[in-house]
Amino acid sequence: MRHVTLASLLVLSLTACSFSGPDADDTVENTSAGSSDMGAEDNSMMLNDSMSFVDASSDQMASGSASMQPDDGFEAPEYMQLQVVLDAMGFSPGIIDGKMGLSTRNAISGFQQQAGLDVTGKLDEATQAKLQTAMRTNATRIVTIPPEYGQLTFTEIPEDSKAQAKMEKLGYESMWEKLAERFHTTKEVLQSLNPQIEMADTASADKAKPMKDKAPAEAKTKTANAVNSGTSETMTGKRKLAVGTQLRVPNIGADKIAKGSVDDEKWASTLVSLGVGSEQPQAAKVVVDKSDGTLKAFDGAGKLIAAFTATMGSSHDPLPLGNWDILGKAYNPPFSLDPTLMWDMPDDGEKLSLPPGPNGPVGVVWIDLSKEHYGIHGTPDPETIGRAESHGCVRLTNWDAARLAQMVSTKTKVIFQA
Repeated sequence: MRHVTLASLLVLSLTACSFSGPDADDTVENTSAGSSDMGAEDNSMMLNDSMSFVDASSDQMASGSASMQPDDGFEAPEYMQLQVVLDAMGFSPGIIDGKMGLSTRNAISGFQQQAGLDVTGKLDEATQAKLQTAMRTNATRIVTIPPEYGQLTFTEIPEDSKAQAKMEKLGYESMWEKLAERFHTTKEVLQSLNPQIEMADTASADKAKPMKDKAPAEAKTKTANAVNSGTSETMTGKRKLAVGTQLRVPNIGADKIAKGSVDDEKWASTLVSLGVGSEQPQAAKVVVDKSDGTLKAFDGAGKLIAAFTATMGSSHDPLPLGNWDILGKAYNPPFSLDPTLMWDMPDDGEKLSLPPGPNGPVGVVWIDLSKEHYGIHGTPDPETIGRAESHGCVRLTNWDAARLAQMVSTKTKVIFQA
């Protein structure tokens, strides 16, 4: 998501755990009674760029929606169709980019395990045969950016934590970035799929302007103005990325929000924003395995129902092996940055409360564990999953973390193993 140097990328990744302090206590609600909702006070902190639809089930960009156009005949990147199919089944390839990387191999292994095949992580003949029907799905589809996107604002996020603490939210920095999360990919992949669209990282012809009363020296705001027609052209002759623009995207499925299925309207909007459907199987057990860097969810009968590549622990903060309980879930939580819990920060550093948002240290959701200061959560940098370290917590892409949050409850057991 945010562009940072390789040297600073690791530092950012390492400071994204140890959910602590009053904010944590206020936002994590025990769900033993069957509710997975946050308190009303914390829900009021939801973001403008998560969008509160009147009816989340009317997402105009969802798979199979009336406005969706199939993309027959388009030559997608080699493995994109496979990634789309596995993602819809609950075996996450992480970022959908058409490449055979670690996360895609883990997704294949998960599918093979569920299907009773030899677990090779390779697209062998037996696996291809099992996937034959599913692979009729198109790799991409064409969507039209809906009017709601015209009301969004995008703000550059400073790297300095003190400057971030002054902001109202840690939302998306551009429409490209928001759309990338919606379709489980990166803005670079979207831009490669849409060479006819201007690549400039702005949704408006207006120049970026400083935020008012929100760290003016560091932050700039961009507005996706609905008057910017998708048919208008830039100086290069390419179309602008704006409301009405038609866009080729990965054809992710399992993104439907059934009407009335999510009690918390604002969390439903976040699910829409991430392309995560409300109908998810329920997990009786979650196993985080350090040996292969995966998080796997199993139902009550012991059947594998989902698998995700995860980032877990480091040499300084190793994964706390053992059995843990889920205490609750916090949707779009703020983050208490406590230097005393970070090995790479001086203990006398200032404690900070960072605002919520998909670009916050823990992303869109925190699944609180019985191990103090530890949880399962999202990330502002999905491209680092499985490649960087954490402060001991388990980190997933925002869309995978949101999907897992729909699967688990306080009845779900969590096992950390090596």
